[in-house]
Amino acid sequence: MVRVTSNPSGFEKHIAKDPKSVFTLTSYALVLATYMNLNTIKSAGLGIALFILYFSINGVFLAYAFFGNEGRFLRLIFGVLLTIMLLGFVGWLVMVIYNLDVPEFSFVLFIVSTFCSLMNKRLKDKNAA
Repeated sequence: MVRVTSNPSGFEKHIAKDPKSVFTLTSYALVLATYMNLNTIKSAGLGIALFILYFSINGVFLAYAFFGNEGRFLRLIFGVLLTIMLLGFVGWLVMVIYNLDVPEFSFVLFIVSTFCSLMNKRLKDKNAA
């Protein structure tokens, strides 16, 4: 009999460690795919899938950076909420400075992805214990 078990915590830790910046580059690719979807494809289903992946990756980055000692569920919820807060803040700054169109929205996503990745790399040693 074959037992299939999933370990979401192992995948979450693999995203948080991100040794070769694979998930950071994946996040950037998601930003590019979102930009292309908003400009050409205009598919709601694709957009939803892209944003679920985007929030999952960047939420895990921030969750491990700031809430590494909490439980898995709280870590994920707080990480996603912090990602939403950062998107709102950076989006507000872009709106104050200029205007928030599709290219600027993609720029906001890129800035937040970079911030999430850098915070994860900078603060992951703090929560390693």
